[in-house]
This record gives sequence, C-alpha cells and structure tokens, in this order.
Amino acid sequence: MANHKATKKDVRQSAKRRERNKYYGKTTRNAIRNLNTMTDIKEVTEKTPSVLSMIDKLARRGVIHKNKAANLKSGLVKKTNKLSK
Repeated sequence: MANHKATKKDVRQSAKRRERNKYYGKTTRNAIRNLNTMTDIKEVTEKTPSVLSMIDKLARRGVIHKNKAANLKSGLVKKTNKLSK
C-alpha cells in the first residue's frame, strides 16, 4: 500500500474512476446487446443514435480505444442498414 499522502489520494481517485468506467462500459455493452436483439426497424432507428453516442463517449473518456469505438459503430450501422432493406 502507498505510504505518501498524495499516493494514497491517487489510489482513491483511480478506484473511483475504475468503478465509474466499469459502470459506463457495462451500460453501453447492455445497450449494444439490446440493440442487436431488436428486430423492429422503427425501434432500432430510434435507439441507434443514442447507442452510438454512448460509444463515442466511452472513446472520449478513454474507456475504450477510438478504433474499437469505430468498429462497434460500424457494425451497428451495418446491422441497422441490413434491417431497413
């Protein structure tokens, strides 16, 4: 365990950030899974922008890599386009 005051604070901060990142990541994964299971095109087109926004926020916060975010978004958009045809 840390011995310096600043290091102890850093440990507390990183634990708080880790919990927050875990929450955001899990929430986004659930939203992606729910979107992938939807079959109604109207419902999918309504939910897609909010899920894409969640993915962008994860990448901006550094929870996931920007390329992973791009791959996730690409896959969701492809699925949405496939449903609409």
